[in-house]
Amino acid sequence: MRIFDAEATRAALPFDRLVQALRAMFAAGCEVPQRHVHEIAGPDGSVLTSLIMPAWTARHYGIKTVNVAPGNAARGLAGLHAVYLLFDAVTGVPLAQLDGSVVTSRRTAAASALAASWLARDDARHLLVVGAGEVARLLPAAYRAVRPIERVTVWARRAEAARALVDELRSQGFEAGAAARLDAAVAAADIVSCATLATEPVVHGRWLRAGQHLDLIGSFTPAMREADDDCFAGAALYVDTDEALKKSGELLGPLSRSVFAATDVRGTLAALARGAVPGRRSRDERTVFKSVGTALEDLAAATLVWETTAG
Repeated sequence: MRIFDAEATRAALPFDRLVQALRAMFAAGCEVPQRHVHEIAGPDGSVLTSLIMPAWTARHYGIKTVNVAPGNAARGLAGLHAVYLLFDAVTGVPLAQLDGSVVTSRRTAAASALAASWLARDDARHLLVVGAGEVARLLPAAYRAVRPIERVTVWARRAEAARALVDELRSQGFEAGAAARLDAAVAAADIVSCATLATEPVVHGRWLRAGQHLDLIGSFTPAMREADDDCFAGAALYVDTDEALKKSGELLGPLSRSVFAATDVRGTLAALARGAVPGRRSRDERTVFKSVGTALEDLAAATLVWETTAG
């Protein structure tokens, strides 16, 4: 079994190849059972939450284990740790162990870029990144794999975090700057991508304009939300999987208030990849993509690492 640490996993997942790997996997499909969630009580009264996420095709079987320990901050440790194990689906032979956190962050950013390949305008050059965490840091490079991104604006609740990300992006060749006012930054961008842990709306629909693409990553529980109801009104809405309608507060709230109906969702990434539904229909159409993540993406990433390095 080959071991890929964080650096090796990252190097094996360039966004141009990863976006295409996700496209192929969504088009082909794979088996994705419901994730397991286990709570493990510690001797000090703390609780470790462990998520086990399997997926498989006829050739490969993968399992991601994500451990979340909220008390780690007091221990000087990261709160989340993940590993990914890839097996031969016929023989059960272990093939590789990968850094699960790197797999998760890169496939998340790549999924947003994949959606944008159908939903953002072809001439989109100005990206606004809302947030400055691990996924937010990756979004410009991921989007540059599918659109001619030249300018990146960053907004974060902590101004120093936004400035640090701007410096990093400039070193990657982007024209980058920090936004003092989020409303003005939203209005000026071609693509608005949100990767926060917000529980109240950060982006408001009254700031948006025709032709923009809004990408919502952060809300993966019913209690989380990044966009207000007006962001969805009159927009063409797409999701990564149907599970988004059951998990995300981003969608559950507007659904309960009849802002849109489940039948108004234009399609999923699988439907787009298979050509079953169209993407953007006009230059002036405003599009919204909501993702919650899926083990299919993890398997696509792990398989890419294995197939491009096994030789």
